[in-house]
Amino acid sequence: MQTVYVKIDRNVQCPNPLVTLGDIAKLECANPQILPALKNLKIIRFQEKNQLEIFGILKVFQIIHKEYPDYELVNVGETDFVLQYSGEQMPHPIWDMVKLVFLCILIFFGAAFTIMAFNNDISIVGVFDQLYQQFLGTKKPDLSVLEIGYSIGLGVGIIVFFNHFGNRKLTRDATPIQVELRKTEKEMDDTLIENSSRKGCSKDVD
Repeated sequence: MQTVYVKIDRNVQCPNPLVTLGDIAKLECANPQILPALKNLKIIRFQEKNQLEIFGILKVFQIIHKEYPDYELVNVGETDFVLQYSGEQMPHPIWDMVKLVFLCILIFFGAAFTIMAFNNDISIVGVFDQLYQQFLGTKKPDLSVLEIGYSIGLGVGIIVFFNHFGNRKLTRDATPIQVELRKTEKEMDDTLIENSSRKGCSKDVD
């Protein structure tokens, strides 16, 4: 009996409407000669763009066993997963640039407003005035070393915290944005799978 190990990720982006086992799964077997035929097994054909389906691993095993009933299948991946087909999308560099500029403007003014609101909330101007008076014994001018140091420190702190400067990462660690994006993706996939299971519309064995 041939033992085949099957690994499928939580969310799989399908490049073609006709999805085969090789498109969505990593396969391993002591006899590698059987893998090409397995990879060509049809799993689903999407009918329209931006379509997604929720699959259970047992449904995949059922499809395999119809053609190869003697194979022993071992799942080393997800038990439920999302298949997404978005269709072929032609790049639009001008539109992408417009979106990038709009996003940069939105982030810039949003961050600036947040920082100003925070400074106003804690009365940073009053704090600087008191510090300057206590340490130097004179009234603080409109622009002092405190404002300059605070501005520089704020910028450096943001760069260090987000672990990014331009398109370069300072370290190999994941950035907070990457962590939040992965958490959001996982929660969205969990919600899709849970809703599909409750509605009984996921593709699984009876």
